[in-house]
Amino acid sequence: MNACNLPSRSAVLATLLSLIPPLHAQWTLPDVLQRASAHYAGTRIPIEQAASAAAAVQLARNAFLPKGDLYAQINRATRNNVFGMMLPNPVIPSISGPPQTANAGTNVWGSATGFLIQWEPFDFGQRQAHVSTADAARQRAQLTSARTRFEVDAAAADAFLTVLAADQTVAAARAAVERARSLATLAAAQAQAGLRPEADSSRAKAELALAQGQLIQANQAARLARIALAQFTGDNWQAVQPQAPFTTQTPIDPTTAAGPHPAMQEQQAAVHEAEARQHEAAIAWRPRFNTQSALYARGAGDADQIGPHFYNWGIGFSVLFPFLDLPSIRAQQQIQAHNTLAEQNRLAKLNTDLQTQTERAKANLDAARNIAETTPIQLEAATAAQAQARARYQAGLATFAEVSDAQRLLLQTEIDHSLARLNIWRAYLSLATAQGDLQPFLQMAHQEPRP
Repeated sequence: MNACNLPSRSAVLATLLSLIPPLHAQWTLPDVLQRASAHYAGTRIPIEQAASAAAAVQLARNAFLPKGDLYAQINRATRNNVFGMMLPNPVIPSISGPPQTANAGTNVWGSATGFLIQWEPFDFGQRQAHVSTADAARQRAQLTSARTRFEVDAAAADAFLTVLAADQTVAAARAAVERARSLATLAAAQAQAGLRPEADSSRAKAELALAQGQLIQANQAARLARIALAQFTGDNWQAVQPQAPFTTQTPIDPTTAAGPHPAMQEQQAAVHEAEARQHEAAIAWRPRFNTQSALYARGAGDADQIGPHFYNWGIGFSVLFPFLDLPSIRAQQQIQAHNTLAEQNRLAKLNTDLQTQTERAKANLDAARNIAETTPIQLEAATAAQAQARARYQAGLATFAEVSDAQRLLLQTEIDHSLARLNIWRAYLSLATAQGDLQPFLQMAHQEPRP
């Protein structure tokens, strides 16, 4: 191979360095949302609650299946028995056998074993109502999870834009420090030459210290913004390196219509769940029917007769009607009816609140657009005024106060100009949050910007 065709050492080194990933890769807005969904613990709580509600639905459906119980026991007890009835109670155990004429302390071994199968052939819709209530709770839990994820995405996107705004403020404050340092050097030189009073040099040092303090505060705000964003992504705040060149351009209006708001869907599910509970309470007074089948064996006597040696079986049909529970059931029905009305009113209030948020977001968007149209003119004028004031001061035609005022005005104008288009994006994010759909906002971030 010809030596002239071999790559140079610097080219090889550059190729190898390109293969090494950067220590802190810059994040785009979709990267932030993906990290927040994967690492923020707040999104996992409603997911687990939705899974629990889904298991509750399966538990409610098991009520349609037959129930079977297997039981066995062994004991040694006295055998004194008397005539009469014993009302059901949780303390005194039952005893069987012929009544005894005299009280004696003799005792015998006893054993029993058996199983019982129960099944409700029909229940007038009570079990299905319980299943419907559990399923409504499951749907609400799933929509709660979706609403929480939406809110986390919106908050993470807002934190992302906050970091960008803080960085732009830092850049403006850093430029102001450089201008203040240059002016302080000029004032000191003018004072040493006897062209300006020493007070100007002292004032310039104070202005430089003030600019440095503003830069420190801007850096603090940028750090706090990164800490807030790292809370969602689960990273160290020093690793937060946002990259969003789209915020320096004017966004293109979205064309995708917003879908139903996740909070509205969740609240509608809450109304549906309350209505299901109200229906379940309305039919709770209906009788319950059971088909029962039992087989059991018992034994009593000495140690050689301890095993069950007498058996019985039975099959029957029973009905249970809690007629004295009607007052309490009616109270439960009233409770559920009021709960349903409360959820319906919450739905109406939420709809009004979201409409108000949407109109406020539109007003903020219009204002941000109008401000973005005026800041270039303000920046051009403030830049010219600062340059003219500095030139006049250097020529001895202006006071130091005029120069410092011009530099402060330029700093504020630079900050306003750098944040003007970013505020448009923040207004679009507020509008997307109020409408309940972040996809139009994300689509705008990926479209070709217009100047």
